[in-house]
Amino acid sequence: MKLLRQTGYLLRKEILLEWRSKYAFNGVLLYIVSTVFVCYIAFNLTPGFTKSQGYPVVWNVLFWIIILFASVNAIAKSFLQESRSRLLYYYTIASPHAIILSKTVYNALLMGLLSTLALIVYILFFTNNVGDALWYFLVVLSGSVTFSTVFTMVSAIAAKAGNNGTLMAILSFPVIIPVIMLLVKISKSAMDGVERSLTYGNFGVLGAINVIVIAVSLILFPFLWRD
Repeated sequence: MKLLRQTGYLLRKEILLEWRSKYAFNGVLLYIVSTVFVCYIAFNLTPGFTKSQGYPVVWNVLFWIIILFASVNAIAKSFLQESRSRLLYYYTIASPHAIILSKTVYNALLMGLLSTLALIVYILFFTNNVGDALWYFLVVLSGSVTFSTVFTMVSAIAAKAGNNGTLMAILSFPVIIPVIMLLVKISKSAMDGVERSLTYGNFGVLGAINVIVIAVSLILFPFLWRD
């Protein structure tokens, strides 16, 4: 109960700080809209591309690339924006498990909102080829949560190593590649209107990755926190 109470307080703090500054939200939202608009202009400069057979595949992959880099931009600042004095204050009032859990939950909520807005903007600019829209939306939310868990853990490690962006890319690469492959596969099935039951196994793998990453975060972060 103490862990849940501390996590709730810290999560409320994260939401209030973001609501006052809107630094991460506005920055990533601007990135998403501008990237989609640039892609829209680039596709319009290629006559007949939207009628080709490869368009649905490109539509899907391009969306996940945008979400992936938006996640990196939003979540990489999780521990970077915390000053040393504030981290020391957290050390005296909360457990490391509550801190990493609150960061993970907050990033999942932030990326869920941004991914939803990104999907709306993406559909407005590009032709909607999704056969099962509701299932595709659930895949997007699941992908946002997975990106949040992975990048939150990696950003915590990178922050303790001097906020090395290269280190964050190296550490996240082995985990994020299979995640991207799974998300592209599941979302492509939703676009084609494939029976939902055929993708339950892939969803199970995605859920297992989330559980493993969160468990590793809870184990490793207390040791990083003491450093």
